[in-house]
Amino acid sequence: MPDTFDFADLVHSANELLPDLVALRRRLHGHPEVGLQLPWTQAAVADELRALGLEPRFGRTVTSVSAVIEGGLPGPTVLLRADMDALPLSEDTGLPFASEIGGAMHACGHDTHMTMLLGAVRLLVARRRSLRGKVLLMFQPGEEGYFGARFMLEEGLLGSVDPAPSGAFALHSFTNGPAGVIFGRQGPMFAAADTIRITVRGRGGHASMPAAALDPVAVAAEVILALQAMVTRTVDVFDPAVITIAHVEAGYRDNIIPETAFIEGTLRTLSETNRAAVKARIHRVAEGVCAAHGATAEVDIEDGYPVTVNDADFAAWAMGIARSTLGDAAMVETRWPVMGAEDFSYVLQQVPGAMFYIGARPPDQDPATAPMNHSNRVVYEESALAPGAALYAAIALAHADLQA
Repeated sequence: MPDTFDFADLVHSANELLPDLVALRRRLHGHPEVGLQLPWTQAAVADELRALGLEPRFGRTVTSVSAVIEGGLPGPTVLLRADMDALPLSEDTGLPFASEIGGAMHACGHDTHMTMLLGAVRLLVARRRSLRGKVLLMFQPGEEGYFGARFMLEEGLLGSVDPAPSGAFALHSFTNGPAGVIFGRQGPMFAAADTIRITVRGRGGHASMPAAALDPVAVAAEVILALQAMVTRTVDVFDPAVITIAHVEAGYRDNIIPETAFIEGTLRTLSETNRAAVKARIHRVAEGVCAAHGATAEVDIEDGYPVTVNDADFAAWAMGIARSTLGDAAMVETRWPVMGAEDFSYVLQQVPGAMFYIGARPPDQDPATAPMNHSNRVVYEESALAPGAALYAAIALAHADLQA
């Protein structure tokens, strides 16, 4: 770390920016957009970058935004990422800056992610002369199940700057932690997420005569229970899996046994080996239970995001930067991964880096009952924007030391 690098000054500057960051975040929060096409959000981010003297670049097939900060000294490139899309929820927070768009809400903190990264851009542009190397800024749409990061990579994001990124970093807001506290770990940070769809096919008939039919509803119920037993009895607890069946659909009315029953859910795993093994067991369990009753199972498992794996060296280094920037108490090394999923995993498959999360729970909320991410009542503590912006900037300013 160069002697001229001043962590305290960085945090002080981030705190001075906080009123502007709060105003920006509220503006973004009021105009959420869902999916891969976010024209209003793309324009808002691009305007912020242009105001700082940067030239935004846009995706060809999705409304992504990227830009490069050129440092005043030679060095490597680090990628900093924020996601931009919202969720299809109707906001019920009562906030004065609540969503103005019906059926859309920033309920996963992506408005705070954009704001923290744009705050970091202000800090970095002001320190451009002491920045060694380059910073590739990645603002992506479609994180909420639309594979936005993968689209940006396929469009050549990593090759858009020379040298290509040798490190990557992202932050994610969560209300399960105190505001401004960073949580991270080496290795798996977030799970892979795959979608399970099973159609149980029986034989319909009159509900008063089940023996003359083949009731797929009862068989589907057995499949659900058997899948839970399979997880608890065949999956190593130290390489866990979660199967949740969250959608069950069958029948039309009380006196008709339907032909089919449909169940749908999610599979979460923390290693590619276990991911493949559990998928095979889902097929075996569903098909076997159905066969035992004379029914059939049509099993489809749709691949979602892969495991988000933090590079061990980068994560250890980034935790040190967080402690130096924000203080020892503001960096918590988590023992366990989070079973949620993130498409930053695609970036980390190609670039060593890490994704940490930052606590954003309002201090007046009870940790046991505070609405969580993806709730239409979730509220994020805005004071966390300043430490988040400072950490993004610190990672970029110090990255050359990791590569030295």
